[in-house]
Amino acid sequence: MKCLLILLFSLPLWCLAQNTPLVVEGISPNLYLTHIVQAKENYYSIGRMYNISPKEIAPFNNLQLEKGLSLNQVIKVPLQQVNFLQDGNAAADEVLIPVQHTVKEKEGLYRISVNYNKLPIETLKHWNNIKADAVPNGTRLIVGYLKVKTALSSLASMSKSKPADIAVKEQSVLKKEEPVAAKEIEQVKKETTVAVKTVEPLKKEVSVVKEKERVAVVVKKDSPVVTKEVEPVQSTTVAFKTFNGGIFKPLFDQQLKKETIVNENGVAAVFKSNSGWQDGKYYCLHNTAAPGTIIKITSTTNGKAIYAKVLDVIPDIKQNNGLLIRISNAAAQELGVGEARFDCTLSYSK
Repeated sequence: MKCLLILLFSLPLWCLAQNTPLVVEGISPNLYLTHIVQAKENYYSIGRMYNISPKEIAPFNNLQLEKGLSLNQVIKVPLQQVNFLQDGNAAADEVLIPVQHTVKEKEGLYRISVNYNKLPIETLKHWNNIKADAVPNGTRLIVGYLKVKTALSSLASMSKSKPADIAVKEQSVLKKEEPVAAKEIEQVKKETTVAVKTVEPLKKEVSVVKEKERVAVVVKKDSPVVTKEVEPVQSTTVAFKTFNGGIFKPLFDQQLKKETIVNENGVAAVFKSNSGWQDGKYYCLHNTAAPGTIIKITSTTNGKAIYAKVLDVIPDIKQNNGLLIRISNAAAQELGVGEARFDCTLSYSK
Protein backbone atom coordinates (compact mmCIF):
# COMPACT_ATOMS: atom_id res chain seq x y z
CA MET A 1 0.00 0.00 0.00
CA LYS A 2 2.81 2.38 0.90
CA CYS A 3 4.54 1.77 -2.43
CA LEU A 4 1.26 2.31 -4.25
CA LEU A 5 0.74 5.68 -2.56
CA ILE A 6 4.27 6.76 -3.47
CA LEU A 7 3.66 5.72 -7.06
CA LEU A 8 0.35 7.58 -7.25
CA PHE A 9 1.96 10.68 -5.75
CA SER A 10 4.95 10.59 -8.10
CA LEU A 11 3.01 9.88 -11.30
CA PRO A 12 1.48 13.39 -11.70
CA LEU A 13 4.87 14.97 -11.06
CA TRP A 14 6.50 12.69 -13.63
CA CYS A 15 3.84 13.47 -16.24
CA LEU A 16 4.14 17.18 -15.55
CA ALA A 17 7.91 16.97 -15.99
CA GLN A 18 7.51 15.25 -19.35
CA ASN A 19 5.25 18.02 -20.66
CA THR A 20 7.39 20.91 -19.42
CA PRO A 21 9.14 22.75 -22.28
CA LEU A 22 12.85 21.99 -22.55
CA VAL A 23 14.76 25.16 -21.65
CA VAL A 24 18.43 25.23 -22.57
CA GLU A 25 21.11 26.70 -20.32
CA GLY A 26 24.77 27.55 -20.73
CA ILE A 27 26.67 28.93 -23.71
CA SER A 28 28.04 26.91 -26.62
CA PRO A 29 29.88 24.61 -26.63
CA ASN A 30 28.69 23.81 -23.07
CA LEU A 31 24.93 23.75 -23.58
CA TYR A 32 22.76 21.58 -21.34
CA LEU A 33 19.28 20.77 -20.05
CA THR A 34 18.46 20.46 -16.34
CA HIS A 35 16.93 17.19 -15.15
CA ILE A 36 15.58 16.29 -11.68
CA VAL A 37 16.16 12.63 -10.88
CA GLN A 38 12.93 10.69 -10.33
CA ALA A 39 12.35 7.39 -8.55
CA LYS A 40 14.19 4.41 -10.06
CA GLU A 41 16.07 6.61 -12.54
CA ASN A 42 19.78 6.16 -13.12
CA TYR A 43 22.43 7.35 -15.56
CA TYR A 44 21.38 4.75 -18.11
CA SER A 45 17.65 5.47 -18.08
CA ILE A 46 18.32 9.23 -18.25
CA GLY A 47 20.79 8.61 -21.06
CA ARG A 48 18.10 6.76 -23.02
CA MET A 49 15.63 9.55 -22.31
CA TYR A 50 17.92 12.26 -23.70
CA ASN A 51 19.70 10.11 -26.28
CA ILE A 52 23.18 10.49 -24.83
CA SER A 53 25.70 8.12 -23.30
CA PRO A 54 25.77 7.88 -19.47
CA LYS A 55 29.55 8.22 -19.80
CA GLU A 56 28.95 11.78 -21.05
CA ILE A 57 26.50 12.76 -18.31
CA ALA A 58 28.63 11.83 -15.29
CA PRO A 59 31.83 13.81 -16.13
CA PHE A 60 29.75 16.77 -17.36
CA ASN A 61 28.43 17.01 -13.76
CA ASN A 62 31.82 16.23 -12.16
CA LEU A 63 30.31 12.98 -10.86
CA GLN A 64 31.41 9.34 -10.92
CA LEU A 65 29.30 6.92 -12.91
CA GLU A 66 29.84 4.13 -10.38
CA LYS A 67 28.28 6.04 -7.45
CA GLY A 68 24.83 6.39 -8.99
CA LEU A 69 22.25 9.13 -8.46
CA SER A 70 19.92 10.24 -5.65
CA LEU A 71 16.20 10.96 -5.73
CA ASN A 72 15.49 14.64 -6.61
CA GLN A 73 19.14 15.22 -7.47
CA VAL A 74 19.55 17.98 -10.06
CA ILE A 75 21.87 17.09 -12.93
CA LYS A 76 22.89 18.70 -16.20
CA VAL A 77 22.26 16.78 -19.40
CA PRO A 78 24.75 17.94 -22.09
CA LEU A 79 23.50 18.90 -25.54
CA GLN A 80 25.97 17.60 -28.09
CA GLN A 81 25.98 16.75 -31.76
CA VAL A 82 24.57 13.29 -31.07
CA ASN A 83 21.38 14.59 -29.44
CA PHE A 84 21.10 18.29 -30.41
CA LEU A 85 20.04 19.26 -33.94
CA GLN A 86 20.30 22.75 -35.43
CA ASP A 87 20.59 21.74 -39.07
CA GLY A 88 20.53 18.63 -41.19
CA ASN A 89 18.21 15.66 -40.72
CA ALA A 90 17.01 13.43 -37.91
CA ALA A 91 17.36 9.66 -38.29
CA ALA A 92 14.37 7.56 -39.25
CA ASP A 93 14.02 6.22 -35.69
CA GLU A 94 14.32 9.66 -34.07
CA VAL A 95 11.91 12.47 -33.30
CA LEU A 96 12.67 16.12 -32.58
CA ILE A 97 11.64 18.07 -29.48
CA PRO A 98 11.97 21.89 -29.43
CA VAL A 99 14.69 23.24 -27.14
CA GLN A 100 13.96 26.80 -26.04
CA HIS A 101 15.83 29.85 -24.76
CA THR A 102 14.29 32.51 -22.52
CA VAL A 103 15.13 36.01 -23.76
CA LYS A 104 16.85 38.20 -21.16
CA GLU A 105 16.97 41.98 -20.79
CA LYS A 106 18.77 43.80 -23.65
CA GLU A 107 19.36 40.51 -25.44
CA GLY A 108 19.04 40.71 -29.22
CA LEU A 109 18.81 37.96 -31.81
CA TYR A 110 22.46 38.37 -32.72
CA ARG A 111 23.61 37.68 -29.16
CA ILE A 112 21.31 34.64 -28.95
CA SER A 113 22.68 33.44 -32.29
CA VAL A 114 26.28 33.64 -31.07
CA ASN A 115 25.52 31.88 -27.77
CA TYR A 116 23.92 28.92 -29.55
CA ASN A 117 26.61 27.78 -31.98
CA LYS A 118 26.19 30.84 -34.22
CA LEU A 119 22.77 29.69 -35.34
CA PRO A 120 21.86 31.78 -38.44
CA ILE A 121 19.55 34.64 -37.49
CA GLU A 122 17.24 33.88 -40.41
CA THR A 123 16.84 30.30 -39.16
CA LEU A 124 16.11 31.60 -35.66
CA LYS A 125 13.43 33.90 -37.05
CA HIS A 126 11.91 31.18 -39.20
CA TRP A 127 11.70 28.59 -36.42
CA ASN A 128 9.92 31.12 -34.18
CA ASN A 129 7.82 32.83 -36.87
CA ILE A 130 9.16 36.31 -36.07
CA LYS A 131 10.20 39.16 -38.35
CA ALA A 132 11.43 41.84 -35.95
CA ASP A 133 14.96 42.06 -34.55
CA ALA A 134 13.80 43.03 -31.06
CA VAL A 135 12.15 40.33 -28.94
CA PRO A 136 10.41 41.09 -25.59
CA ASN A 137 12.03 39.91 -22.36
CA GLY A 138 10.79 36.51 -21.22
CA THR A 139 9.95 35.31 -24.72
CA ARG A 140 10.70 31.63 -25.34
CA LEU A 141 12.59 31.06 -28.59
CA ILE A 142 13.38 27.71 -30.20
CA VAL A 143 17.16 27.49 -30.66
CA GLY A 144 17.42 23.85 -31.66
CA TYR A 145 15.88 20.41 -31.26
CA LEU A 146 16.59 17.50 -28.94
CA LYS A 147 16.93 14.29 -30.95
CA VAL A 148 15.59 11.25 -29.11
CA LYS A 149 14.90 7.66 -30.08
CA THR A 150 11.18 7.12 -30.60
CA ALA A 151 11.18 3.67 -29.01
CA LEU A 152 13.48 4.49 -26.07
CA SER A 153 12.65 7.98 -24.77
CA SER A 154 9.67 8.96 -22.65
CA LEU A 155 10.09 12.45 -24.10
CA ALA A 156 9.19 11.29 -27.61
CA SER A 157 5.55 12.32 -27.10
CA MET A 158 6.70 15.96 -26.99
CA SER A 159 8.00 15.79 -30.55
CA LYS A 160 7.32 18.63 -32.96
CA SER A 161 5.04 17.85 -35.90
CA LYS A 162 7.17 20.14 -38.08
CA PRO A 163 10.78 19.20 -37.27
CA ALA A 164 13.83 21.39 -37.60
CA ASP A 165 15.28 19.76 -40.69
CA ILE A 166 12.16 20.65 -42.69
CA ALA A 167 12.26 24.19 -41.33
CA VAL A 168 15.91 24.57 -42.36
CA LYS A 169 15.17 23.44 -45.90
CA GLU A 170 12.26 25.85 -46.18
CA GLN A 171 14.21 28.78 -44.76
CA SER A 172 16.81 28.46 -47.54
CA VAL A 173 14.22 29.61 -50.08
CA LEU A 174 12.90 32.48 -47.99
CA LYS A 175 13.71 36.04 -49.03
CA LYS A 176 16.41 37.20 -46.67
CA GLU A 177 15.62 40.46 -44.94
CA GLU A 178 19.16 41.10 -43.72
CA PRO A 179 22.10 39.22 -45.31
CA VAL A 180 24.33 39.84 -42.30
CA ALA A 181 26.24 36.80 -41.12
CA ALA A 182 26.91 36.56 -37.42
CA LYS A 183 30.59 35.99 -38.15
CA GLU A 184 30.88 39.50 -39.62
CA ILE A 185 29.69 41.17 -36.46
CA GLU A 186 31.63 38.77 -34.26
CA GLN A 187 34.75 40.22 -35.90
CA VAL A 188 34.03 43.53 -34.15
CA LYS A 189 35.44 42.18 -30.89
CA LYS A 190 38.59 40.94 -32.60
CA GLU A 191 39.15 44.06 -34.66
CA THR A 192 38.66 46.47 -31.77
CA THR A 193 41.35 44.74 -29.72
CA VAL A 194 44.04 45.98 -32.09
CA ALA A 195 44.89 49.41 -33.43
CA VAL A 196 42.65 50.70 -36.19
CA LYS A 197 44.31 49.91 -39.48
CA THR A 198 44.02 51.92 -42.64
CA VAL A 199 41.51 50.33 -44.96
CA GLU A 200 42.38 49.96 -48.59
CA PRO A 201 40.57 52.52 -50.76
CA LEU A 202 37.16 51.56 -52.02
CA LYS A 203 37.94 52.91 -55.47
CA LYS A 204 40.86 50.94 -56.84
CA GLU A 205 42.24 52.09 -60.13
CA VAL A 206 44.79 50.20 -62.12
CA SER A 207 46.50 52.46 -64.63
CA VAL A 208 46.41 51.44 -68.28
CA VAL A 209 49.71 50.46 -69.79
CA LYS A 210 49.21 51.80 -73.30
CA GLU A 211 52.40 50.38 -74.77
CA LYS A 212 54.35 47.20 -74.21
CA GLU A 213 57.17 47.59 -71.71
CA ARG A 214 60.46 45.79 -71.73
CA VAL A 215 61.26 44.45 -68.22
CA ALA A 216 64.77 43.32 -67.30
CA VAL A 217 65.00 40.01 -65.42
CA VAL A 218 68.38 38.92 -63.97
CA VAL A 219 68.79 35.16 -64.31
CA LYS A 220 72.16 34.62 -62.62
CA LYS A 221 75.02 36.67 -61.31
CA ASP A 222 77.38 37.66 -64.13
CA SER A 223 74.94 36.24 -66.65
CA PRO A 224 73.47 38.16 -69.56
CA VAL A 225 70.32 40.12 -68.93
CA VAL A 226 67.27 38.41 -70.37
CA THR A 227 64.24 40.45 -71.33
CA LYS A 228 60.63 39.53 -72.04
CA GLU A 229 57.56 41.27 -73.31
CA VAL A 230 54.79 42.24 -70.87
CA GLU A 231 51.33 42.61 -72.33
CA PRO A 232 49.28 45.75 -71.59
CA VAL A 233 47.23 45.55 -68.35
CA GLN A 234 43.58 46.44 -68.75
CA SER A 235 42.22 49.01 -66.29
CA THR A 236 39.58 48.08 -63.72
CA THR A 237 37.72 50.31 -61.31
CA VAL A 238 35.63 49.21 -58.33
CA ALA A 239 33.20 52.01 -57.60
CA PHE A 240 31.23 52.47 -54.40
CA LYS A 241 27.51 53.09 -54.79
CA THR A 242 25.76 55.80 -52.83
CA PHE A 243 22.28 55.29 -51.44
CA ASN A 244 21.32 58.72 -50.10
CA GLY A 245 21.74 57.64 -46.51
CA GLY A 246 20.81 53.98 -46.98
CA ILE A 247 17.60 52.05 -47.50
CA PHE A 248 16.54 52.13 -43.84
CA LYS A 249 15.44 55.80 -43.98
CA PRO A 250 11.72 54.95 -44.56
CA LEU A 251 11.78 52.69 -41.50
CA PHE A 252 13.40 55.48 -39.50
CA ASP A 253 10.59 57.85 -40.47
CA GLN A 254 7.98 55.26 -39.45
CA GLN A 255 9.59 54.67 -36.06
CA LEU A 256 9.77 58.38 -35.29
CA LYS A 257 6.01 58.69 -35.78
CA LYS A 258 5.25 56.12 -33.10
CA GLU A 259 7.85 56.65 -30.38
CA THR A 260 9.67 59.33 -28.39
CA ILE A 261 12.67 60.87 -30.16
CA VAL A 262 16.08 60.57 -28.50
CA ASN A 263 19.03 62.78 -29.49
CA GLU A 264 22.63 62.03 -28.46
CA ASN A 265 26.11 63.43 -29.15
CA GLY A 266 29.39 61.58 -28.93
CA VAL A 267 32.21 59.70 -30.60
CA ALA A 268 31.67 57.04 -33.26
CA ALA A 269 33.97 54.33 -34.61
CA VAL A 270 33.80 51.82 -37.44
CA PHE A 271 33.72 48.03 -37.82
CA LYS A 272 34.29 46.00 -40.97
CA SER A 273 31.39 44.28 -42.69
CA ASN A 274 30.58 42.88 -46.12
CA SER A 275 27.09 44.38 -45.97
CA GLY A 276 25.93 47.68 -47.39
CA TRP A 277 28.33 48.12 -50.25
CA GLN A 278 25.89 47.12 -52.96
CA ASP A 279 22.47 47.35 -51.26
CA GLY A 280 22.66 50.31 -48.85
CA LYS A 281 21.85 48.19 -45.78
CA TYR A 282 23.90 49.87 -43.07
CA TYR A 283 24.26 48.45 -39.56
CA CYS A 284 25.51 49.66 -36.18
CA LEU A 285 26.19 48.66 -32.57
CA HIS A 286 24.67 50.80 -29.80
CA ASN A 287 24.21 50.26 -26.07
CA THR A 288 20.85 51.98 -25.53
CA ALA A 289 18.69 51.56 -28.62
CA ALA A 290 16.98 48.17 -28.92
CA PRO A 291 18.05 45.77 -31.70
CA GLY A 292 16.13 46.61 -34.86
CA THR A 293 15.99 50.34 -34.10
CA ILE A 294 17.00 52.60 -36.99
CA ILE A 295 19.43 55.33 -35.95
CA LYS A 296 20.17 58.48 -37.93
CA ILE A 297 23.91 59.19 -37.65
CA THR A 298 25.09 62.66 -38.65
CA SER A 299 28.74 63.66 -38.94
CA THR A 300 29.35 66.95 -37.13
CA THR A 301 32.27 67.62 -39.50
CA ASN A 302 30.50 67.58 -42.87
CA GLY A 303 26.81 67.43 -41.93
CA LYS A 304 26.19 64.22 -43.90
CA ALA A 305 23.79 61.63 -42.47
CA ILE A 306 23.14 57.90 -42.88
CA TYR A 307 20.54 55.51 -41.41
CA ALA A 308 21.73 52.28 -39.74
CA LYS A 309 19.93 49.38 -38.05
CA VAL A 310 21.04 48.34 -34.56
CA LEU A 311 22.33 44.76 -34.39
CA ASP A 312 23.55 44.54 -30.80
CA VAL A 313 25.38 46.35 -28.01
CA ILE A 314 28.98 47.54 -28.34
CA PRO A 315 31.41 44.87 -27.01
CA ASP A 316 32.52 45.75 -23.49
CA ILE A 317 36.27 45.95 -24.02
CA LYS A 318 38.90 48.60 -23.40
CA GLN A 319 39.16 49.74 -27.02
CA ASN A 320 35.47 50.71 -26.99
CA ASN A 321 35.67 52.96 -23.92
CA GLY A 322 34.03 56.31 -24.58
CA LEU A 323 32.29 55.22 -27.80
CA LEU A 324 28.69 56.18 -28.41
CA ILE A 325 28.23 53.98 -31.48
CA ARG A 326 30.02 51.77 -34.01
CA ILE A 327 28.91 51.75 -37.65
CA SER A 328 29.75 49.46 -40.56
CA ASN A 329 32.53 50.61 -42.87
CA ALA A 330 30.10 50.86 -45.80
CA ALA A 331 28.08 53.36 -43.77
CA ALA A 332 31.25 55.25 -42.89
CA GLN A 333 32.18 55.45 -46.57
CA GLU A 334 28.88 57.07 -47.51
CA LEU A 335 29.15 59.35 -44.50
CA GLY A 336 32.56 60.46 -45.78
CA VAL A 337 34.42 59.91 -42.51
CA GLY A 338 36.89 57.18 -43.43
CA GLU A 339 37.79 54.61 -40.77
CA ALA A 340 39.00 56.87 -37.96
CA ARG A 341 36.89 57.90 -34.97
CA PHE A 342 34.67 60.90 -35.56
CA ASP A 343 32.20 63.12 -33.73
CA CYS A 344 28.54 62.62 -34.50
CA THR A 345 24.96 63.25 -33.43
CA LEU A 346 22.36 60.49 -33.19
CA SER A 347 18.60 60.53 -33.49
CA TYR A 348 16.33 57.53 -32.92
CA SER A 349 13.05 56.44 -31.36
CA LYS A 350 12.73 54.83 -27.96
